[in-house]
Amino acid sequence: MKYEAGEVKVVAYKHGKKWATDVVKTTGPATKLMLQNDREKITADGNDLSFVTVTVADKAGLLVPRSKNLIHFSIEGPGEIVATDNGDAISHVPFQSRERKAFNGLCLAIVRAKPGESGTIRLKATADGLKGATISISTRNPH
Repeated sequence: MKYEAGEVKVVAYKHGKKWATDVVKTTGPATKLMLQNDREKITADGNDLSFVTVTVADKAGLLVPRSKNLIHFSIEGPGEIVATDNGDAISHVPFQSRERKAFNGLCLAIVRAKPGESGTIRLKATADGLKGATISISTRNPH
């Protein structure tokens, strides 16, 4: 059988009724980074966190699953990067590192607001040969 690019659609049925669907499409080469945070606003108490997922994507915004690009993180504003990770159980890179290789096209940065400092945090992710991305997280004082 010869390989062909395309898409696979899966439809699951439960008791004869459509229950769930998913589509997987062939991706092009990696061209950019995309960022998505789990929370857009966090409390400036030194404990509240926002988890930011980095996706290595093709020009259509699809995850490029075998990507291993080295992601560089920087931050501006009243926050700090407390950890980075990629889910690779055999990685020896410390969680405090500002650089992390993508694993299966994904990477994670965990951001914390500085205590008592409200404003906007800007997390930037870059990688050689790819268009970088920036995401904003708002902080508010706890009182």
